[in-house]
Amino acid sequence: MKARAFCPGHITGFFEICRVDNLLASGSKGGGLCISLGALSEVSIERADRLEIDVNIDREPREAEVTRAALGHLLGEEQIHVNVTTELDLPESQGFGMSAAGALSACIAASHILGIARQKAFEATHVAEIECGTGLGDVPAIHRAGITIRESPGLPPAGRVHRIDETPEVVLAVVGPPIRTSDMLKDVELAQRINRGGAESVSQLLDRPTVDDLMRLASSFALETGLASERVVAAMDAASAAGAGSMVMLGNSVFAIGRTEELVDILSAFGEARLCGVDSAGARVLPDRA
Repeated sequence: MKARAFCPGHITGFFEICRVDNLLASGSKGGGLCISLGALSEVSIERADRLEIDVNIDREPREAEVTRAALGHLLGEEQIHVNVTTELDLPESQGFGMSAAGALSACIAASHILGIARQKAFEATHVAEIECGTGLGDVPAIHRAGITIRESPGLPPAGRVHRIDETPEVVLAVVGPPIRTSDMLKDVELAQRINRGGAESVSQLLDRPTVDDLMRLASSFALETGLASERVVAAMDAASAAGAGSMVMLGNSVFAIGRTEELVDILSAFGEARLCGVDSAGARVLPDRA
């Protein structure tokens, strides 16, 4: 039994950390967007004596902690062998939500094969992301899809997520080395700055839910929290000549919206620039290959 599924990546522009004991209601508030680049997973399932999970990412066997944890939550005591082959469109540990996209695409495919409710795939992945320390708000945002405002933390229906119905082109550029989200969030003083800035940004975006305001608030958040490196700040400043750019949370990466061709040229000076769109369809099963 086989199935394929795609899950969009997700970019966070600003956020507030919100942890509670119930992991489905835990995570973050924030603003961001789901993008057309993400993860494609092909899953095959066979009967076995116990639950076995093998994961290959970009043609290499990987530990894939989040994918394994998510599938473990989804499948429980199933006596099956699950083989996952995932292809990522963007680098990991750069804020593009690749751990969430990889795990969720695998869970969506597995749930389709076994007739498990789609919501369970989201629940399993959200819990795994929090347990593994790789993300807080990616899965709730992907659940809603498009450009989102996470008004309250957690996976819907526990969390409230609104959509801004705009679909601009987005330019991405990786400008520095990877960042481990779990390491960043252990800094208590940094977490306090993030929460102050994130709470205010969410409130302002709810008052004026536009892409222009999202970009303005994201830029201010990146600078005022001190999260943006000198190179990220330089790329943001350069992007302002053709639109608006900000840091991808949490990565040494920049996303920008404006005059697309000019932004690609500008950001190419800092790293490989990639063009993508906003994904409003969310995680989905794909047709079988012909």
